[in-house]
Amino acid sequence: MQIQVKTLSPLEKVFCRPELNADEITRISGLRGETVSFQIAVCADLRAEAACRVRSETELNVTVRETGLVPCTIPAMREDPFILTSLPGLFPDPLLPIESGWINLSPCNWHSFWLSVKIPEDSTASAAELRIEVEVRDFYLPERSTSHAVILPLEIVPERLPEQKLKNINWFYADCIMTRYKVACWSREHWELLEQYFRNMAEHGNNILLTPLWTVPLDTGIGRERPTVQLLDISFENGTYHFDFTRLAKWIALARHSGIHMFEFSHAFTQWGAKYTPKIIVKVDGIEEKRFGWHVAADAPEYAEFLQALMAELIPFLKERNLEKKCYFHVSDEPALKDIDSYRKAMNLMKSLVGDFPILDALSRIDFLEQGISECPVPGTPEIETFMKAPLKERWVYYAGFWENGLPNRQFGMPSIRNRIMGTLLYLYDLDGFLHWGYNFWYTAHCSNLDIDPYLETDAGRKFCGGGSFMVYPGKKGPVDSLHFEVFRDGLQDLRAMRLLEEKIGRDAVVALIHEGLSYQISMTRYPHEAEWLLKMRERINRELAK
Repeated sequence: MQIQVKTLSPLEKVFCRPELNADEITRISGLRGETVSFQIAVCADLRAEAACRVRSETELNVTVRETGLVPCTIPAMREDPFILTSLPGLFPDPLLPIESGWINLSPCNWHSFWLSVKIPEDSTASAAELRIEVEVRDFYLPERSTSHAVILPLEIVPERLPEQKLKNINWFYADCIMTRYKVACWSREHWELLEQYFRNMAEHGNNILLTPLWTVPLDTGIGRERPTVQLLDISFENGTYHFDFTRLAKWIALARHSGIHMFEFSHAFTQWGAKYTPKIIVKVDGIEEKRFGWHVAADAPEYAEFLQALMAELIPFLKERNLEKKCYFHVSDEPALKDIDSYRKAMNLMKSLVGDFPILDALSRIDFLEQGISECPVPGTPEIETFMKAPLKERWVYYAGFWENGLPNRQFGMPSIRNRIMGTLLYLYDLDGFLHWGYNFWYTAHCSNLDIDPYLETDAGRKFCGGGSFMVYPGKKGPVDSLHFEVFRDGLQDLRAMRLLEEKIGRDAVVALIHEGLSYQISMTRYPHEAEWLLKMRERINRELAK
């Protein structure tokens, strides 16, 4: 039996093929409190099983997972100039727990282990040595086996990775949890699953939680509905609304306990123009009914009356919990220029009701800002340069599932540097926040199909590129991480390390250090395409911090 083993950076994608043209790494480094990842790729010439075991004399938390393979019909856009492939195929992405200790190898193809090393925040060590043993055995004759040893040095920078300042959103969908796990809304099982996912989000730098006061009116085709997930218990009797915030209080407490301390609330109007009202369930004289939805126009007087009654109680509720500067409201997601009048009406109503609480919306047309309608827009990456010239209270950016032209993104068919570079760009643009629409959108686009297997349908019904609609897969009892989620978290750690270094040597010096050896200024549309450049740049940051 012949085997090959390679030690690779997390920026490589190991496809199930006989070829693997990737440079090996010989060392890794990280700050105290940082999670450092790398890969062990294995290839055998027969049907075999492989195990990967790690030992270290230094106290470290090491997790070994299998990089699973999933199908995808749209891994990237064909016209995009900076991709690995746009062809359908199998792509490395879910990081699967290895329950038996062994993974299966297909003959003569590469497979990989994903290793994550969590450095303790209170570590006193300056270095560690990871002793990695890869054992491969014949599937039919297990006694026929061979081993390969790898020693990988880990440098521990004697600085603690600081708390993340960036406000980071990946929209969370409680209805997708309910649908996929087939649990009743707000049942004990539902709450237990929510906690697992909240913790996962916090661990990956997602620090603002989309909170369904009512069922979120996002990516829902006109006339369609998402499953009802509504935290507010609302009744209407004798012409008066009554609100029970018990479930909302429980949601906030659970999120805080899980490490998330900021919240954003369901959009108050439908997506793409604020033309209609979201689905809101109300008990009217004791009988539950859909009081608002597609059948009620956004400017209906009865909806304004409802919002007025709600905000009169919700705002004091939030202030009692010291959430004045930790909450965002939404009006409508990405209205077009033709919808500017309906959006203006909806925005004016919300501004009159929420006081000093900020209203955050994805808005890529500068017209909404120039006309004084929006104060906290979130433009897409193609429009960021235009918005950088405008005076803003907070500077945000977002991307979704179909950006092209070499812009940063996290799609299956893209090289991982294009994912991780976003952390560096967020630093260089000095942005306050980043938004992405899909942490766990396990439906097809516009919610046309609510019963899909995310391991088999990765592109939202062939409507988005793989990697665009969700960051995690549903596991048996909680989330299964993805390669593209881990790599994005690495980018956020780069950002935190840069901001720590800025406190020591100043922003200009950090910017110069990032650009060392380059003849141009990095931007959203122009940045190095080589994984080696990013790894070496992060090493320069670490070396400066180590001084």
